[in-house]
Amino acid sequence: MPSPAPDTLWFTRCPVPTATGIAADRGRLAEEFAADGIAVRSLQDAPPEVAADHHFTHALTGLFREGGNVPALWARSRGERTRLIGLTWIEERQVVLVRAGSGVSGPSALRGLRLAVPHHGIGIDFWRAMALAGFAGALSLAGLTLADATLVEVPAGEAGGQWSAELAALRDGTVDAVYVKGALAVEAARLIGAEVAVELDAAPDRRARVNNGTPRPVTVHQRLLDEHPDLVVRFLAVLLEAADWAAESPAEVARILQAETGAGAEGVAGAYAEGGHRTLHLDLSEERLGLLAQQERFLHGQGFLDAPVDIRAWTDPEPLRAARALRDRRRSTSR
Repeated sequence: MPSPAPDTLWFTRCPVPTATGIAADRGRLAEEFAADGIAVRSLQDAPPEVAADHHFTHALTGLFREGGNVPALWARSRGERTRLIGLTWIEERQVVLVRAGSGVSGPSALRGLRLAVPHHGIGIDFWRAMALAGFAGALSLAGLTLADATLVEVPAGEAGGQWSAELAALRDGTVDAVYVKGALAVEAARLIGAEVAVELDAAPDRRARVNNGTPRPVTVHQRLLDEHPDLVVRFLAVLLEAADWAAESPAEVARILQAETGAGAEGVAGAYAEGGHRTLHLDLSEERLGLLAQQERFLHGQGFLDAPVDIRAWTDPEPLRAARALRDRRRSTSR
């Protein structure tokens, strides 16, 4: 006998551009399940006893997660029964910064430099993973590796915003270069007058930009998928509809991204490529799965994962196929 439907579905997303954030802001997730008597709530607004560290562990079975791949892969590597049901690729202004007037420019100039590697002391230090992957990508453009530079540990400290410890170390001369990405990083870098040494977004090969958010996974717990696949399909259909809406609504998307990221209009405009509002769609293409597999190999090689993760075995493409069909049926009946 099938188990009763949950009375609450939870979602969590990172403070970055996501279809989940768009759908939540527009009230579409709540609308989708209201007639079923199912509440849809953000994990970010949950009481501590519910929220716990589920954004990272994904141990909450009624949770949908659209966020960085480092925690998602880490949870899977620890044995959590999650499934990968979608991937996005959104350019987020990934750069390597140096002090103004340093003369450092281009990937080859990173050879021998002191690179800031943050240490946050959390269960899965995705900040550290991002910095290492960002520097590895930048160095690869010159045929170099992390071994060609000096990695400098930078304790994150108890206070300060994103990238603050690394940028302070750059300002003070403790390190020579810092990897940053996203809207808040653009704003923070401007405050200290840092210069861009490597613009990873300009590299034609996407493999140089594989990192925590590129590609970004949507995951769900296997138990929810097994017991209530219809709910999973409907949730994904709402995300597809949100991405469709976003593609035609750049001004509204910019407003939502300011709320999601905590950055101002200038930071959002400087971080996300023109036309980025058209790139929120989920897919499970061979290209994106291959890029995620590249990230998995890097993370495992750097010691972030407890065990290897078989990307193909982790992936379930059926919910997304069914969600696309549902979205298309809804489109046809609304005309």
